[in-house]
Amino acid sequence: MSTKAAGTAPEVSALDLAALLCSRVCHDVISPVGAVVNGVEVLEDKDAADMREVALDLIAKSSRQASARLQFTRLAFGAAGSAGARLDLGDAEQVVRGMIEDERTSVDWRLPRELLPKNRVKLLLNLVLLSTTTIPRGGAIIVSALGEGDAMGFRLEATGVSARIPQGAESLIGGQVPDGGLDAHVVQPYYAGMLARESGMTVRFVQDGDMVTLTAA
Repeated sequence: MSTKAAGTAPEVSALDLAALLCSRVCHDVISPVGAVVNGVEVLEDKDAADMREVALDLIAKSSRQASARLQFTRLAFGAAGSAGARLDLGDAEQVVRGMIEDERTSVDWRLPRELLPKNRVKLLLNLVLLSTTTIPRGGAIIVSALGEGDAMGFRLEATGVSARIPQGAESLIGGQVPDGGLDAHVVQPYYAGMLARESGMTVRFVQDGDMVTLTAA
């Protein structure tokens, strides 16, 4: 299935979309921030002195995670400059690695370092997020270019055990609102579809065994 640049018109108000994206960002950062709070509470507990090192490690790890997620969501969902702004693919790589790479998932970034129109880079970041949902047990994601310059498209190959195209992702990217309406859990692929249409691009999913390929061109 493909999503067309001239696809279904959005059926969500700007206010609702903004609220849902804010909820999505809060969902992404609340876990590590909560872990930091828990670590501080342990440090303040005089009866838990033996847990001090564990608490400090938790605070340090969770703080880095929260920072990485905020930096990623700032570029993926935020304004990131004026309407005609251009974003650096090098900065995109940095936030992707900070957000995505861990002991379960690796990223092979094969894009050149250059400036592209803002919404095209925001679409790329949202496609990376979608790629992670296709490999729920982790795996490897290869990010490469289709074409060059301002017309550059993207190809993302996600390989991992139990790889699959998430239910409803294709229709959401195509601009279709679920019967029950949008919520913070599904707004991200819907927003990715809006970015694709704004950039005049088509997004496609293809699955071949344990590999799911996303293309935007």
